Amino acid sequence: MSKTSIYGLTYKQLTEWLVERGEKRFRADQVWNWLYKKRISNFSEMRNVNKDTIELLEENFVLHTLGEEIRQESKDGTIKFLFKLSDGNLIETVLMRFPYGLSVCVTTQVGCNIGCTFCASGLLPKSRDLTSGEIVEQIMNVQKHLDTKGEGDRVSHIVVMGIGEPLDNYKNLMDFLYVVNDDGGLNIGARHITVSTSGLAHKMYEFADTDIQVNLALSLHAPNNELRSRIMKINKAFPIEKLMKAVDYYLEKKNRRITYEYIMLRGINDHKEEAIQLANLIKDHRHLAYVNLIPYNTVDEHSEYQRSESSSIQQFFETLKARGIHCGVRWENGADIDAACGQLRSKQIKKSKAM
Repeated sequence: MSKTSIYGLTYKQLTEWLVERGEKRFRADQVWNWLYKKRISNFSEMRNVNKDTIELLEENFVLHTLGEEIRQESKDGTIKFLFKLSDGNLIETVLMRFPYGLSVCVTTQVGCNIGCTFCASGLLPKSRDLTSGEIVEQIMNVQKHLDTKGEGDRVSHIVVMGIGEPLDNYKNLMDFLYVVNDDGGLNIGARHITVSTSGLAHKMYEFADTDIQVNLALSLHAPNNELRSRIMKINKAFPIEKLMKAVDYYLEKKNRRITYEYIMLRGINDHKEEAIQLANLIKDHRHLAYVNLIPYNTVDEHSEYQRSESSSIQQFFETLKARGIHCGVRWENGADIDAACGQLRSKQIKKSKAM
């Protein structure tokens, strides 16, 4: 029987698993505390847990399914980790430093099938979903790296914006969110967690019906169907009309702000005309909208795309502001390392094949 990562269990699932095997309910509290507060490296370190329980855990679970392959550190404090999974696949995780805290960007799938034509993450098609344990372990590995520094730093924010489409791995995503949000564990506040989607409208309805109050970011990148279908294949399945109906439902249920991600591609989606169209698209709920303008990180394999000129970004920003749209420009972290999402993984895979 293959062992799975214990980090894949929510507190409720861990409790039920232990009770079903004759353990007292308080054992779950003890184990949870050792996992997420003490952040042990081996089950044997759980000093107030009896030997039989430890053996039961060791027979069924593991603590480590990710191995660190590469760590790139930027001058601005950003750290990009390349992790190898137990099956040999590679994923990326990024630690970013901001004035408000330390944020980790996690990956949810091995590869991506969404087909955004400008994105490094989609250079390699999806081969599988990550388990909830593999997603949680990304946070744990980064936190344990911070622990070794002895400075008391802790992961305070999470963005689910790495490789893959989070809502396409829905169940494992939700288990991950419940684990990291649990106040007896890592206790990362729901308002400090953001889930990004490229626009799986049917899953946005399901997500809106959950009881967890995390933030939602929608990768829009174009304000009309013709342009969005050209740069994002997903728009053919979920055109803007369907997408905005899902947005309406989400806002009605959650009454929480949505961030619209908009990558700035020179001469393609960065004209004043597109800014006006975008403002008109979201004007009816602009009080719950924020547009995040993202200067493009160039990718060798997508040489047809270049970063918008600073003047174009500024004009786009000012056009939105003039129409009452809250917006900002997100300048990238880790510009001196493989900044684009998926770029480090792609380079390493190509390098391995060439050897």
